[in-house]
Amino acid sequence: MKKFDLIVIGSGPAGEKAAVKAAYFGHKVALIEKEDKYGGAGVQTGTLPSKTLKETALYLSGIYQKGVFGVDKKVGRETGVHDFLYRKNVVTNHMHKIVKYNLKKHGIEVFEGFASFVDQNRIKISGAIEEIIYGKHILIATGSYPYHPKNIPFDNKRILDSDTILSIKHFPKSICVLGAGVIGCEYATIFGAMGVKTFIVNDRDKILGFLDTEVSEALVDQMRKNDIKILFNNSISGFELPENEEKPLRLTLKSGEVLNVDMFLFAAGRSGRIKGLNCDQIGLETGKRETVLVNEKFQTNIPNIYAVGDVIGFPALASTSMEQGRIAVTHMFDTADLESLTDIFPYGIYTVPEVSMVGITEQQAIDDKIDYGVGYSYFRDTARGMIMGDNDNGYLKLIFNKNTKVILGVHIIGYMATELIHYGMELVREEKTLDNLIGTVFNYPTLHDLYKYASYDGLGNLAGKKIKKAGEMI
Repeated sequence: MKKFDLIVIGSGPAGEKAAVKAAYFGHKVALIEKEDKYGGAGVQTGTLPSKTLKETALYLSGIYQKGVFGVDKKVGRETGVHDFLYRKNVVTNHMHKIVKYNLKKHGIEVFEGFASFVDQNRIKISGAIEEIIYGKHILIATGSYPYHPKNIPFDNKRILDSDTILSIKHFPKSICVLGAGVIGCEYATIFGAMGVKTFIVNDRDKILGFLDTEVSEALVDQMRKNDIKILFNNSISGFELPENEEKPLRLTLKSGEVLNVDMFLFAAGRSGRIKGLNCDQIGLETGKRETVLVNEKFQTNIPNIYAVGDVIGFPALASTSMEQGRIAVTHMFDTADLESLTDIFPYGIYTVPEVSMVGITEQQAIDDKIDYGVGYSYFRDTARGMIMGDNDNGYLKLIFNKNTKVILGVHIIGYMATELIHYGMELVREEKTLDNLIGTVFNYPTLHDLYKYASYDGLGNLAGKKIKKAGEMI
């Protein structure tokens, strides 16, 4: 029986980074992957594919070039599903090779097959070759899969989940997305940008409830401008799937309305991928939606077994999952380099337009009884925004403490928001003030001017007057 210091189950962002770190510190590492493609959902079905499709939609639709050169219509071309999926396939195939190379470079022994616990140290691998291997430590990084309610007749052709949507054979004329979380909103705006008539059905009265309320409402406004219809406080009570694929799906809503659409996408939740691991057999504690329960060190109730990434639930971000994997290795082998996950990290939603945030929302400031102020700046008011032709009402919002002027939260909606937020993250983490910010020099013209203009606006609000209004420049 082969013996290892660490066995990692899953090659997604969390598993790969944990395995590589352990190997870097000189430990003997095995990694088990059940698929013939590496990288997990982050590479194959989730993070990178959906973000690549968004960039493809922006390019093919020309949505951000509208009006730049005096052209008021879409500047894209007629396109088919092959064009739409081309870059996604290039990226996923390339990243699979990068992950595979990274594991090989660090001397990690990779086993292809399905992993299951024999006991707390031994793992059975069921693949082309069946064998049992021993690990002093085990790390579960198996990710998640789309939740499938029993009342939805998935056929992987027209009634799809967030994995199978990546394998469509044709563009729908219309699509209904059930669920207005991150995945649902991202795909809805991608299809909307491509000119597909899009409906979102949501059982609540708002989308993306963790966002600042103003930003959430601004995203709803942009969706509506892109002809996406959102049906709030609603759900789907019935499905009619005709045998003739030329005929539309008939979806009956709780409100009594009926939607006739070409495709349906379920995007209302995922479950941890623990089926077949034999968690019960070894007494491993699990939670709702098949998640594995862990402590702050990402350690399960069995001391030598850890779990990281989507399989432990919130926040289920590729960015945090990578760090969770590294932190788990820190505690396994006492590397003393990364003890805990920071509580200040950005959220990025790759909708059209993008949304990103760090720190507290305005509602949180109210709930915490903070004497706060706000400052705004608009893309269209910056020189760089004018050059780009960005007239989508994108903006940056600062939330700060009125007494100290310390910046507490940054919220951005607009082009490249997920890139711009990282400077805001440093402002919040380093407890920088509005005065610090206005004394900073940025390249000109760049979108980072948004930060300076928002600071001036905030200072104006403190002084009891609005220095900067939408449409004005300082």
